[in-house]
Amino acid sequence: MKQENIVLVGFMGTGKTSVANQLARQCAMPLLDMDTMIEQRAGKPITRIFAEEGEPAFRKIEHALADELATPSGSIISTGGGIVLNPENIRLLSEGGLVVCLQASIDEILRRVQHDTTRPLLQGMDRRAKVAALLTARTPLYQAIPYQIHTDGRTIADIADEIIAAYQHHQALPTNSN
Repeated sequence: MKQENIVLVGFMGTGKTSVANQLARQCAMPLLDMDTMIEQRAGKPITRIFAEEGEPAFRKIEHALADELATPSGSIISTGGGIVLNPENIRLLSEGGLVVCLQASIDEILRRVQHDTTRPLLQGMDRRAKVAALLTARTPLYQAIPYQIHTDGRTIADIADEIIAAYQHHQALPTNSN
């Protein structure tokens, strides 16, 4: 039996990349960053995929990758913030391990992404209004994920320790094998 994955989901700026890097170091597990993998496969940055092919094309690539990564491989998987837009992605990734949703307040998200110019969904608009609108639309999708961690005011190490404890508990649960 292969070791299950730890999958991090959540809105942009909630800490997925930082926490994933910490988990990979602490657990000595490989890190798979879905956005980086998509950029490598497409041969261009996500901002160009959005600009040249549109969001639906990006979401199609993202779904194919979620399907590919669903198999337990003992990896840390960091997803993009919109992975929840297709509930099938979460179902697939849940089959391969523990899915953890990281959350943060709008103010904290804005603080964390204030100098980031690579986020295609934040281009050309008032960032606060865009973050609030996206977060409002996606909140029910994020809340559907059973394991939630609020990251405001917490250290990356503290968040990683909580995820490791949840993962160890998750691994110890009996599986339903028919």
